[in-house]
Amino acid sequence: MAKATKPKTKKPAAAKKAAATKKPAAAKKAAPAPKIAAPAKAPTAKEVLMEKYIADLKEKVGEARPDMALLEAAVKASGPTIYKSDSATIAASDKEELARVRKGFVAKKLGVTDEAKADAAIAAAIASYGKSVRAKHRPVMYYLIAKALKKGSVLKG
Repeated sequence: MAKATKPKTKKPAAAKKAAATKKPAAAKKAAPAPKIAAPAKAPTAKEVLMEKYIADLKEKVGEARPDMALLEAAVKASGPTIYKSDSATIAASDKEELARVRKGFVAKKLGVTDEAKADAAIAAAIASYGKSVRAKHRPVMYYLIAKALKKGSVLKG
């Protein structure tokens, strides 16, 4: 049995002309290569220390949301001492150490010359940090002293 074929129909002249004037489809652009995430940079020493200070403020002092700008300013005020194991902490039982904090930080950085006020702020910082905590981080103490004296704006400034 023979297959039945459809008779070919001729396209109208207008359709032929339209087909001839059509531009060929633009070549599809290749999909961009997937971006590979850059390897994560190792945190700097300062970033590691900042995390430690934030943890201290939350856990030991009880501040749910520490003022990050003030903490940053306290770290800056501490200078390179935060990287040395001996000078990174304040010994609250050492009277000479507390006198250095009063003279070097409270008087020079915050501008508070009243010794009674300075001593009260230092005592309040020690109390809120906890007397049982041996290693009181210098920037955290500076943060607490500045808050007790309401001199955060001076330290940030």
